Amino acid sequence: MSRLIAIDYGTKRTGLAVTDPLGIIASPLETVDTKQLERFLADYFAREDVDTIVVGYPRQMNGKPSDTMRYVEPLIGRLRHAYPEKRVVAYDERFTSVLAQRTILQSGIGKMARRDKSLVDKVSAAIILQDYMASVEM
Repeated sequence: MSRLIAIDYGTKRTGLAVTDPLGIIASPLETVDTKQLERFLADYFAREDVDTIVVGYPRQMNGKPSDTMRYVEPLIGRLRHAYPEKRVVAYDERFTSVLAQRTILQSGIGKMARRDKSLVDKVSAAIILQDYMASVEM
């Protein structure tokens, strides 16, 4: 089977999460400098079999697109062009950062480690991926 990967896009850092090879469990993978995101993905796809890319679709509370949408939509287009054999899905990411911070706090991770914004980014990506998987009843 193939993995699924999720992207929590940020203008500075981007969080990534991935499933196990059976596509059952979503786990944080990495936080990368956004400028290096597409290079990281190309290297990762060369090593791992991924069939679905889930991109967090940033919306405001009222459902309108957020400011980050102007960066996410072109990214989705580039991914679809670069990887036509992979399914690229936009998935609502509202509340994921709040849920990620809450999850990290409840996990018992120390105060200094919780200040690491890259941890929130990759945990947010894992939440996006888990939610997506639940929505399609894998």
